[in-house]
Amino acid sequence: MGILFKRKIENEFIRWKESLKIKKRALVVKGLRQIGKTTSVLEFAQANYENVVYINFVDQKSVKEVFDNDFVVDNLIRDLSAILPDSRFIENRTVIIFDEIQECTNARSSIKAFMLDGRFDIIATGSLLGLRGYNKKDSRGVPVGFETTVNMYPMDFEEYLWAKGIENRTIEYLKDCFKTKQKVSEIVNKTMLGYFKEYLCVGGMPDAVNTFLATHDMNQVRQVQRDILENYHDYFGKHLNKDEKDVKNKTEAIKITEVYNSIPRQLAKENKKFMYREINAKATAREYRNAITWLEEFGLIDLCYNLNVMEMPLEGNKIDNIFKVYVADTGLFVAMLEKGAAYNILNGDMFAYKGAIFENVIADAFSKLGKKLYYFSKNLEIDFVTMYDQEVTAIEVKATNGNSKSLRSILGNYEKYHVKGNFKLIDGNIGSKNGINTIPLYMAFLIE
Repeated sequence: MGILFKRKIENEFIRWKESLKIKKRALVVKGLRQIGKTTSVLEFAQANYENVVYINFVDQKSVKEVFDNDFVVDNLIRDLSAILPDSRFIENRTVIIFDEIQECTNARSSIKAFMLDGRFDIIATGSLLGLRGYNKKDSRGVPVGFETTVNMYPMDFEEYLWAKGIENRTIEYLKDCFKTKQKVSEIVNKTMLGYFKEYLCVGGMPDAVNTFLATHDMNQVRQVQRDILENYHDYFGKHLNKDEKDVKNKTEAIKITEVYNSIPRQLAKENKKFMYREINAKATAREYRNAITWLEEFGLIDLCYNLNVMEMPLEGNKIDNIFKVYVADTGLFVAMLEKGAAYNILNGDMFAYKGAIFENVIADAFSKLGKKLYYFSKNLEIDFVTMYDQEVTAIEVKATNGNSKSLRSILGNYEKYHVKGNFKLIDGNIGSKNGINTIPLYMAFLIE
């Protein structure tokens, strides 16, 4: 079992278990590899069930054969009992965990039969469970209507504070300051900004967080992050479309790697719009768009779309072919940069990557809130556009409490832009001037 940290996903698990009183559905937990899915699921299962059966389709490859036959629950239980002699299947008191279910598409297909039977609960975890995770050749279908799917992410800043042992009263104090627009105590604010710079470097991967808390050695943290990234790189070619020939899959894996390697260059530009020429001089959307989609489905990147207009519905006003790409964990993004980047961040010397790092961590925070990402670039540029307090809200991200020309222009022309809500996230404190609301960068997780 992995490192035990308090995680917000536990609230989703509780809601799912309560919903079983209405209809039997399996819980499917999707997310990037190595973010703590297995640990969180096992902890929840052991605390809430008398009996737990755990199946890992990576480590227990022989179990896959059980799901090659007809989905008759009595037969499935019989065969699982034989192949897993230490397991017990106690009716109405057992949860079966299908870990890494992307490795056995038929196990996911069997969920419908288990739910209709009703004697056992099922929790599944996996990555690449969407558009490109299942292909027609191997799968007998996804059990539509018999799953509750939740997305899990690396740890957000609040979870990082929990891991550091920060008292809940301190976090509640920050939330109260945010709600009432009162300045945070200078000592508390300075401390939190320091923790936030740590978080920029460490990120939210549980192994990286644990390494930092145990050693406070950024070199060891970076090594953990680089190992994780290398593991992801090895994974790029393993779950492509098996209907295609190996040579085509190999070509696609290379394209995924090329897109991934281009991300630091994409974000180092003043205009952070994704440009295919940053991959290579001849790259086109037609060639590489599938690779971008794959990385997004895998959970390693988030796409932030430009808007035609800053009006609801934001999704209906996005421009499909104009977007920025952010890394789904800022600690991993920092690890992709040159050695010494963490030292520079902690000492305030981020040079060309300053804007990229701050934008990335805010995009990361919004994604972990379940928000889709949008920005506005048309003669002026707003870093993010989101919904807050039932209003379209413009967000600017600044390393200091400096110029906000674009934000002032938008707020000064409501007839054209229809935007009143705003936040400027800064390396500073809460305040308000000329209708612009400033908050510390670390409060991004509160813009729900």
